[in-house]
Amino acid sequence: MPATPASPSQRGYIIPIGGAEGKKKKSAILSRFVELCGQSDARIMVIPTASSLNETGPQYRDLFKEMGARSMCVAIETREDCHNAETVRKLEEATGIFITGGNQLRLSTILGGTPVARSIRRLNSSGVHVAGTSAGAAIVAEHMIAGGRSGPSPRESGVELAPGLGLTNRVIVDQHFNQRQRMGRLLAALSFNPFACGLGIDENTAGFISPSGRMEVVGKGTITVVDPAELSHSSMSYVRPAEAVTLIGLKLHVLAEGAHFNLETRKATLE
Repeated sequence: MPATPASPSQRGYIIPIGGAEGKKKKSAILSRFVELCGQSDARIMVIPTASSLNETGPQYRDLFKEMGARSMCVAIETREDCHNAETVRKLEEATGIFITGGNQLRLSTILGGTPVARSIRRLNSSGVHVAGTSAGAAIVAEHMIAGGRSGPSPRESGVELAPGLGLTNRVIVDQHFNQRQRMGRLLAALSFNPFACGLGIDENTAGFISPSGRMEVVGKGTITVVDPAELSHSSMSYVRPAEAVTLIGLKLHVLAEGAHFNLETRKATLE
């Protein structure tokens, strides 16, 4: 479960990004994130743990600085780093935390269950905004898609799940969604966890989820929302691994920039 804030309105935004967002000063998604974090008063901590590329963290750090924010990389390469008091102290100074893309299992196996993970949850509950792109988007939820096969049809063996950071238990996030044909694995994940809504986020697209659970779509693509609240039948419990799964009663929304979806009421609107 997410950490409990002192009041519901105090929680920070949660911002999953579908990957391949424009890494430039005029990026609508990153500019909006910097604005939320305080613009010139923003203090953004970049966590590049998921990436194996040395330049990933510094690239985002420098970009946020170009946008007028104060920013620094928080080097977390091992679980030992996550128990470092100085690392946690640096995070405590943040008004925003940005988790880069890469390998989401690297994120979960290094961060999971550590003081850093607990700190991120606590900070978000107290008003610090947390954004993640690609792998960084997948891990914001309680249940994280760690892998799976591409294609339109859900199958019992079509998705691998792992624990995420648990900033929200309302959604399961998949990224690079239409670009990599990931509807099948998102549907498979939801059949295992029909409590949550599925968010299939396209590249260069983000969902800005407010403290009240209202999500606004920002970016060039769409967010496919799969709502299993009225799911009346699932064959997931008895199909063989190679067989397709039958799901009856799902509701689907395809939302472009400016559209909203309320995760509490499960209603989609144009404003």
